[in-house]
Amino acid sequence: MTSDEQTKTWVLEPETEYRFELDPDTTLAIKLIKGQAEVFGAELAEGVVYLFGLECKAAVYTWQGCTLEICRTHSAGRRPSTEYISDETPMAAYMNMHLALEQMRVRSLSLAQNSPIPIPKGSSGAPPGPPHVLVIGPENAGKTTACKIIANYAVRAGQDWAPMFVNVDPGEGGWTLPGTVSACPITTPIPTQTPANPLGSTATSAPTALASSALVPLVYWYGHAEVRQNPLLLDRLIRNLGENVTSRHDNDPLGKSSGIIVDTPSSFATGSTGPASEKKFALIQTCIDAFHINVIVVVGHEKLNVEMQRMFGSKLSVIKLPKSGGVVDLDISYRERVHRYQIHNYMYGTHISPPPGLVQQQGAPGSTTEESEFNTDSRLSPLSTTINFNDLTIYRIGGGAIAPSSALPIGAQRIVSELQPVPVDPAQKGSGLLNSVLALLAPLNPDDNERYDEEVLDLSVVAFFVVTAVDVRARKMTVLKPSPGSIAGRIALMGSFEWQDQ
Repeated sequence: MTSDEQTKTWVLEPETEYRFELDPDTTLAIKLIKGQAEVFGAELAEGVVYLFGLECKAAVYTWQGCTLEICRTHSAGRRPSTEYISDETPMAAYMNMHLALEQMRVRSLSLAQNSPIPIPKGSSGAPPGPPHVLVIGPENAGKTTACKIIANYAVRAGQDWAPMFVNVDPGEGGWTLPGTVSACPITTPIPTQTPANPLGSTATSAPTALASSALVPLVYWYGHAEVRQNPLLLDRLIRNLGENVTSRHDNDPLGKSSGIIVDTPSSFATGSTGPASEKKFALIQTCIDAFHINVIVVVGHEKLNVEMQRMFGSKLSVIKLPKSGGVVDLDISYRERVHRYQIHNYMYGTHISPPPGLVQQQGAPGSTTEESEFNTDSRLSPLSTTINFNDLTIYRIGGGAIAPSSALPIGAQRIVSELQPVPVDPAQKGSGLLNSVLALLAPLNPDDNERYDEEVLDLSVVAFFVVTAVDVRARKMTVLKPSPGSIAGRIALMGSFEWQDQ
């Protein structure tokens, strides 16, 4: 780090945290000078420079106390819009929950190895089996942060745990793009350096030596940011994820014992599709069934905790976690900017420019490993190619945004089902293909003798690309894709996301 006026040293007492919120076009450099510190459960190494950017909002917590060196981040010398130290954190509650989940993992693995651990008399007893945790709560409660802390603590336990992290929030983006639901086993701590990669990144054409490119999530395309646009489709995709996760765990005793952590959108807890409570929480019930949930974690909502206790308390363990005072209320414009960051990073990779002074030290003669190990430069080179209209079969599920059944006139019926794949003709005026984000699906299974109309809903995503130009006269379109390879004869799905390369 530099030692001029741009650098400030922060001394944190035990069980306190340094919180920061970045403005657009600013980056923050943090180096742990001494002590122990972590970012959402991921431990920081002493002497290593960590860069944060793209309007990142995070916190550095310490259990034992530490000294941090913070470098201001903008060419104009601006500091983060918000930065302060807080001694009011919910980390003790998170640690207690981690210890309870760890007991469940140990007992599950011991049982799988035919050496069950006896339960002490008088113990309240944890739910049987490995921890299958569903995290729910209102908007801006810190649900994703809670999931990351739980997962990171499990990975750091030193037992080779690989918990399955499941993201069913289509507005979050997970490992790839917004509009998806996905699942991935976590074997290394999840970093938090930009909101463009909230759960780490899966590099599409970067060297495989990068830790991030070792992540290979299973991804399904929902195509929208809001759950209400097609809840039936989301229900089906969640069940598809559940079947695949269960199938994987059948042949992986250690992974099965590591458990499942499911992150959900706020609409699961607050949305309603009908007056009855069982319909109100229909997608929560879907997650419980699909992932065999035995622990529900409610973050920051007393009434929701009471409702979950009433509905599921007799069958599942319901835990209430406090909301952190550092949680930031995110507005719609911020979320839209993050979606653009995610799509851009998927195509072009991650690059956070270090503050002035660090640039000269990176790779300079005599520079140390700590000074040059930024781990935030994995730039990619997408390809622009022209294809014929006939090379690709494109569908839109349900024919676009779907109004709820209650919004239809009395006695009226839908012409297009919410789950019906509707072909998109690129030559048709108003197709909406220009600048549209398309999901390239896995090939159809050649072993299936019979085809069914909704088969494309059950195909996972292998890549994403963007239509950058449409030439109707020549019946050709130009697409930007992250890696080489022909897409002729393949199937792609269209959603409501658009992106322009700027």
